[in-house]
Amino acid sequence: MTDPASDALERSREALRRGDAGTARRLIRDADVEAFPGAVREVLAQAAYLDLDFRGAAEHWREAYAAYRASGDCVDAVRVARTVAPIHLMVLGEQAVGRGWLARAQTLLAGVPGSREAGWVALDLGMFENDRARKEGLYREALEAARRYGDRDLEFVTLAYLGASLVHGDRTAEGMALLDEALAAVAGDEVGDFCVLEEIFCQLFSACEYAHDVQRADEWIRVGEAIAQRRRLPTVSAFCRTHYGGVLTKAGRWSEAETALTEAVRLWGVGKRSGLRLGALVRLAALRVRQGRFEEAAQLLTDVADDVTPESAPPLAAVHLAAGRTELAADVLTRALTQVAPHSTEAAPLWALLVEVHLAAERLDAAQGAAEEVARCARRHPVPYLTATAALARGLVCLHEGTDPCDCLREALTGFTRAQLPMEVARCRLALARALREHRAEVARTEAKAALETFRELRADRDADAAAALLRELGVRGPAPSRATGPLTRREAEVLELLGHGLSNPEIATRLFISRKTAEHHVANVLAKLGLRSRAEAAGYAVRAGVSTTL
Repeated sequence: MTDPASDALERSREALRRGDAGTARRLIRDADVEAFPGAVREVLAQAAYLDLDFRGAAEHWREAYAAYRASGDCVDAVRVARTVAPIHLMVLGEQAVGRGWLARAQTLLAGVPGSREAGWVALDLGMFENDRARKEGLYREALEAARRYGDRDLEFVTLAYLGASLVHGDRTAEGMALLDEALAAVAGDEVGDFCVLEEIFCQLFSACEYAHDVQRADEWIRVGEAIAQRRRLPTVSAFCRTHYGGVLTKAGRWSEAETALTEAVRLWGVGKRSGLRLGALVRLAALRVRQGRFEEAAQLLTDVADDVTPESAPPLAAVHLAAGRTELAADVLTRALTQVAPHSTEAAPLWALLVEVHLAAERLDAAQGAAEEVARCARRHPVPYLTATAALARGLVCLHEGTDPCDCLREALTGFTRAQLPMEVARCRLALARALREHRAEVARTEAKAALETFRELRADRDADAAAALLRELGVRGPAPSRATGPLTRREAEVLELLGHGLSNPEIATRLFISRKTAEHHVANVLAKLGLRSRAEAAGYAVRAGVSTTL
C-alpha cells in the first residue's frame, strides 16, 4: 500500500518536472508530509525558483539543509549545500555566502565517501575556478563520477560546462562537439532536472556568443524555446535570452535582441550585483552602441564603469570613443587586455577596437601595432570572424596610411559575410567606399549605397548618417533626415505606450534603462511628431490608437 505522504511528495516532484510550481505547492499543502521536512523544503525551494523568487528559494533550501543535518542525513545535506551555493554566487551576487555554502559541501563530503555528490561538488568547484587547467580537471573528475554512478543529469551538464570551457580556451571544435552532445540529450528528454537543463543551455549560448557561431545558436535556440514553453521553465528562457541576446546583436537581429536582453535584465533584477544581471546590462549596452545610442549605453554601464572586464570593455570604450575621449577609451581596452591571453579569440575584438581608437587619436604607429596583434590572433585561430577582423584592422590602417586597403577590406567583407555579421559587412562596405571615392567613384557609390541600406535596415542611425554623408560627397543627394518628423521610431513608440499608462519621465527612464534626459528627449520627439501639445494629449492618443509594443 502506497504511503500517502510519500505519494504526495512524488507527485509534487513530478509537477516540478513539468514546470508546474503551483500544483507542487498545493500537493505539499494538502498532504500530511511533515515526516519529511527536508524533502518538503526542497520542493518549496524548487517551486520558488520556478516562479523566479530566488531569495525565497534560497531560504527554503537553507531550511532543507537544516532539516537534513538535524536528521543526520549527510548525503542530502551535501546536495542542498552545493545547490544553494550557485544561487548566491551567480543569481544573488553574494560571493561570500555562496563560497561559504560551497565550502560546507566540501567539508561534509568526508562523511559520504563513494557518493555521486562528490561529482556534483567537483562540478560546482570547477564553475568558480579561474585557472582553466584546474577547472577542466574538476570537470573531468565530475564526468568520471557521473559515469561511474550512472547519473545522467550530472553527465550532461558536465559535458556542457567542459565544452564551454574548451571553447573559451580556443579549442572550439572539441568544445562544440561536447555541447552538441549535451543538447542532443536535452532534446531527447534524457535530462530531468530543470536546473540542469537551463545550465546546459546557458553554456551552449555562452560558447556560441564567444565563438561568434550564429548558425549553431540559431539552430539550438529553437529547441531551447520549445522545451522552455513545453515544460513551463521561464528561467531557461532567461539564461537563453542573456547569451542569445548577445548572439542576436552580432547577427543584426536587433529587435529580437532588445526584447531578449530587456527581459533578461528584468528577470535577473533580484541580484543587483549578480553576474547574470550585469552580463545582461553589458550586452544591452553593446546593442545600444551599435544603434548609436551612446548616452543610453553609458547609463547602462554605470554599475561596471569602475570594474572593467573583457566583456564590458568594448561598449565602454566605444562610448568614450564616440565622445572623443580617446585616452579613456585606450585605457579601458588596455586594462581589459591584461585580463586575457594576448592572442586569444577574446583578445582580438579588444585589439581591433584599439586600432580604431589609435587612428582617431592620430597615433598611426600604435594603430599599426594593434593591427598586428589582431593578425596574430587570427593566425592562431583562423576562423572566418577572426580572419575578417584582422583584415578589417589592416584595411583601416592602410586607409589612414594612404596605401591601398581594398584587398584587405574585400577579404574582411568575405569573412564577415560567411560569419553572418551584417553590421561588420556594412562597415567594410563603407570603408571600401571611402577608399574608392577618388579613383572609382561609381563603385564607391555602389558600396556606400549598400552600406546605407544595411544601416537603415538595422536602424544604426549614426552609421547611416555617415554613409549618407559620404554619398552626398559622391554626388548622391537625398532628403536630410529630421529627428522631429516622420513616423515614430521603435523607441518612441515604446515611450508613447508608457505615456499611455501614465508614467512620468523618471518612471519611463527606469522602465527602459535610459537616463532621465534621454527620456525627456524621446517624449519631446513624440509630441513633435504627433503634433501634440502635452503629455496628457499623448496619453489620450496612445489609448485611442491602442499603441502597443512587443516588449
